[in-house]
Amino acid sequence: AGAPGPGTHPQVTELSTMRKITEADILPLPEYLKVRAQRRTAISALKKNRRLEVGPFATFYFESFDTMLHQVQEMLYIEKGGAEQLPDELAAYNPLIPDGHELTATVMLEIDDAVRRTRVLASLGGIEHAMFIRFAGETVKGLAEDDQERTREDGKASSVQFVHFPFTAEQIAKFRTSGTEVVVGFSHENYGHMALMPEAVRTALAKDFD
Repeated sequence: AGAPGPGTHPQVTELSTMRKITEADILPLPEYLKVRAQRRTAISALKKNRRLEVGPFATFYFESFDTMLHQVQEMLYIEKGGAEQLPDELAAYNPLIPDGHELTATVMLEIDDAVRRTRVLASLGGIEHAMFIRFAGETVKGLAEDDQERTREDGKASSVQFVHFPFTAEQIAKFRTSGTEVVVGFSHENYGHMALMPEAVRTALAKDFD
């Protein structure tokens, strides 16, 4: 999909190769309201093959230009900050658009019970440095987004983590190979869970690479 402009996103596609969202990609709020329901339906379908549950309460949401564009539009819709708000949203979400030789993910640590959530997160300090993707004899370690510390000084992990997985050209070729078995997991001492990536997810994510 070529460079999108205002009003050119009636369909959300996994094939977008855009790397940065600009003001030209953002629909004015009145225009966004007209297509919001359609956009939300399309992005939900897109995300279905971009998420992976790992263990009892961690979920990887692999990001793309389209998921981040939707996130920015939604933040503008919710907060109504307009042009003044936009630069902050672009600064927050553009870094999570994969650059052509990486996968990026928002990792949510979701625990409903507040007391248990506090206790568990307190035991998961440093988990942002303990994520990996393993396949075909390769291990790609996650690099935490460095916009802010994701573990507090008291050792408590944030419930939302932003992670980059940088690939070499050889790793990209292996990952793209149909049927490649891919495992996503954690090497943290208190959360050593792993999950096999479904082939539909691998196929969708393979399109994130140049």
